[in-house]
Amino acid sequence: MSAVAQKEPIIHPLVQKYLRIERMPHAACPGCGIGQVVHATLLACDDLGLTPENTVWVQGVGCSSRITYSSWKGDNIDAHHGRIFAVATGMKMAKPDLNFICFTGDGDCVSIGGNHFLHACRRNLDVTALLFNNAIYGMTGGQVAPTTPVGAHTMTTPYGNIEDPIDIMEVAAAAGAAYVARWRSVDFQPLVRSIKKGVQTKGFALIEVLTPCPTQFGRYVLRTADAKKVFQWYKEHTITKKQAEKLSPEEREGKIVLGEFVHREDRTGIVERYWEQVKHIQGEEV
Repeated sequence: MSAVAQKEPIIHPLVQKYLRIERMPHAACPGCGIGQVVHATLLACDDLGLTPENTVWVQGVGCSSRITYSSWKGDNIDAHHGRIFAVATGMKMAKPDLNFICFTGDGDCVSIGGNHFLHACRRNLDVTALLFNNAIYGMTGGQVAPTTPVGAHTMTTPYGNIEDPIDIMEVAAAAGAAYVARWRSVDFQPLVRSIKKGVQTKGFALIEVLTPCPTQFGRYVLRTADAKKVFQWYKEHTITKKQAEKLSPEEREGKIVLGEFVHREDRTGIVERYWEQVKHIQGEEV
């Protein structure tokens, strides 16, 4: 009896180009939007001609970061929890010609790393940051995060969250980021365009991605592990900027606004100013 022929797996060209095949598939839970964001990032890199040789991925601690340090073919560094932009600052200052893409989560970035996040925006650090916002601590068991909705039940708020969630877009814009946008992981084409704009913008670019988490957010907040129901929740609780403009403040209550919020290139950042200063000092010494 002849053996059944084994079919070779079909591997996407982007995966072959950018990721280590032996580390695939990634470790994200079923229904998680992280894979969508990685796909969008790889497509943006390919469109812009970024390669593993000229692009460094910097990641923090959390679900969002496990994919990059385990699969990216090029150089990457796993920063301490919340210290992603401190690490990225040193690397970008030393290697200004390289592209830096930072993967971080809402807990990693705006909770334990809130201080570094503010100063990365203020300094207009020339990196592209993708912030995976699942509105809960996903990797560590479902604790309340600074992005968790009011009233939500989590592992650490069994009687309901009494804190208002932080609006990451407003904070980034006020602190001085050059490019600020927010999408859902299912908004694939807008997400690709935003990542490309972020890479092309000289300065700090932040793309917040609302990433469904059936495992923790679904389990604790929505009381379901059904990914479809979690996606439906995001559909019901998000609106575009154009839709928001037509609504009263009362009607916008509880809605998360999607779109591009900031795109400016009217000031230089810390990297450019630093190297101008170095050249000036070296010229004076000569």
